[in-house]
Amino acid sequence: MADKIQGQNIWSRRNFLMRTTGASAGLLFGMAIPFARNMPASFVPLALAQDSDAIDGKAGLTQLNDRPLNAETPPHLLDDSVTPTNRHFIRNNGNPPDEVDPSTWQLTIDGLVDKVLSLSIADLKSQFEVISYDLLVECGGNGRAFFDPPASGNQWTYGAVACSNWTGVRLRDVLNAAGVKPEVIYTAHEGTDSHLSGNADLHPVSRGMPIEKAMDPYNLIAFAQNGQDLHPMNGAPLRLVIPGWPGSCSQKWLSRIYLRDQVHDGAKMTGTSYRVPGYQVAPGEKVATEDFQIIEAMPVKSLITYPQTMADISNETFEIRGHAWSGDTSISTVDISYDFGATWQKADLNAPSNTNAWQRWTANINLPEKGYYEIWARAIDANGQSQPFAIDWNPKGYLNNTLHRIAVRRT
Repeated sequence: MADKIQGQNIWSRRNFLMRTTGASAGLLFGMAIPFARNMPASFVPLALAQDSDAIDGKAGLTQLNDRPLNAETPPHLLDDSVTPTNRHFIRNNGNPPDEVDPSTWQLTIDGLVDKVLSLSIADLKSQFEVISYDLLVECGGNGRAFFDPPASGNQWTYGAVACSNWTGVRLRDVLNAAGVKPEVIYTAHEGTDSHLSGNADLHPVSRGMPIEKAMDPYNLIAFAQNGQDLHPMNGAPLRLVIPGWPGSCSQKWLSRIYLRDQVHDGAKMTGTSYRVPGYQVAPGEKVATEDFQIIEAMPVKSLITYPQTMADISNETFEIRGHAWSGDTSISTVDISYDFGATWQKADLNAPSNTNAWQRWTANINLPEKGYYEIWARAIDANGQSQPFAIDWNPKGYLNNTLHRIAVRRT
């Protein structure tokens, strides 16, 4: 992978460390690293993994791994109603592309269409209505770290979610311009990121969705985030944004969309990827591959963004706040408890800024005496689905929507 993408040096500290050993590498830490020579090529030291400066254009993210690069945002840094670009999580499946020049980028629409389209970003802007929406994107594995027994994959806690303002054109407008043949049932997406193996014949991820979902007016082919060009690690210069469904549907570095008369069978569409068993299973139980079902709409969920967990609270009464969201529908209620679920009080809940944005909630909590407390948040969506205290285990650790808990101390 190139050191620079769209003019941004995304690996400045990592490259410096990996190109040096011993005392010179230790300059980053203020001391020597006695066994620096033993560091694997794909290794990022823990001190750098926690360093907000390790990834240019990102602030405060916690890096989970670096090949591929994945990083999440601590909940207290997600307090903004619209997630700043520098706090939007990173989920990569392969190596980002070297060439991401917006002026030469091409998007192909083909497959079962009446007319194959080859569109530049300038074509998208001039031939289709340009719109902006606040749209929530969440990784299907958000919360995987809390499964017991552990599930394999990135050990996301709470921060593989964000709600930025995205600008682009409607996916359905572009598909309609190409002409959708009657036999189409599914889309398929490709990006220009490369497989970690280096095999040019393999895709790191190529997912799709039912054509009915593709025609949702809030799906975007996006070229801007929060009024600026996309960040390289968020898919610059072009990506899909498919809110409410697993973030893997929101193909980054988008170069091709093709329409099919079968469920797409691209990379991470088959087997157990982004799938859960069609029935309840016991923790650790082996499940036959044919019994897994594709994840579609994400479940109801909430997040406490203020105060930060383990905060010391000096006042008897204080404000807490956060966000709530649910797949293809809205939130009706957010409840708060500070007595381990014995009683609940309703939070004040804002309407979403637009369909498929998360909803802001606030509540004033009165802690009756000094001591340790847990504050729990529980969202209920418009279909009556509520966050559980615990969810059924699944082998890949997807869809963990257990209620969010933080600890505070009234001093």
